Amino acid sequence: MGTLVPFPVQPAAQAATPAPVLRVGGLRKTYERREVLCGVDWEVPAGRVIGLLGRNGAGKTTLLRCLLGLVPIDAGAIELFGATMAEPGGERLHRVGFVPQNFELFPWMKVSSYLDFTAAFYARWNHALAGRLLQEWELDPKQKIGRLSQGQRQKLAIMRAIAPEPDLLVLDEPVASLDPQARRAFMAELLALMGGPGKTVIFSTHITADLERADADIALLRDGRIQFTRPLAELKARLCHAVLNRPAGWSTPPALAGAIKSRIAGTSLHLLLEDVPPERLHQLAKDEDASLRIEMPTLEDLFVELA
Repeated sequence: MGTLVPFPVQPAAQAATPAPVLRVGGLRKTYERREVLCGVDWEVPAGRVIGLLGRNGAGKTTLLRCLLGLVPIDAGAIELFGATMAEPGGERLHRVGFVPQNFELFPWMKVSSYLDFTAAFYARWNHALAGRLLQEWELDPKQKIGRLSQGQRQKLAIMRAIAPEPDLLVLDEPVASLDPQARRAFMAELLALMGGPGKTVIFSTHITADLERADADIALLRDGRIQFTRPLAELKARLCHAVLNRPAGWSTPPALAGAIKSRIAGTSLHLLLEDVPPERLHQLAKDEDASLRIEMPTLEDLFVELA
């Protein structure tokens, strides 16, 4: 374990504020001389779906495994359910469900035996839910795990994670092997789970449509840090994509307050903007003798631009 850095003491006026499910301070992790996590500070509120976005190699899997104590950290501190967590173990992990990106199940076990075996490790286990999902997801309880397809094994891993009805569900690319119909069924179960008070999901995925369906808060991991966490509705309301086109082209983008990113493609200037009124864009287009098109970006557009 690395050095544990204590969190600052909250002022007395904030004592009544409920503690977040997870608090991360100054988290650092290095692999083979490359610092993957560079002092991550992050708070995860209760009762929300958090979509963790970042490019491949950004450190999403490393971050999730560090949060659960599955990987030792080099420095920083992690609080889970209000208590500092140094390594796996304890009653708190009964309240956590986890679906890793690469999951290893016991190939010689039958599906039903595996679920019974796993249930013994949890303080609570919804046998009715597990039985219903076996039927709806068309998993044969008598089948050996080693004979299941990749998608079927992924369904089983998801069942294992949600049957304990966890207060915190951590999902690392959980639907990569599922077909669209199975993915939609999983999202329905996920949203049903979120119906319970205080339930929280951290969901790493590149399938942005699933995050839009869950109305997730979006956390962006870039350059080894969480750059922001914002509700999806707020991102869509405050950000826009503007395209200015003129035959003469663009040597450099004009200065514009609120421009997050600019890109020149041929005779077009593409701008990602935050809180820029349309009338200001129309004036810019007039000043630059350019045509203007304003678009509301999708979450996939925002991911491509921001990550």
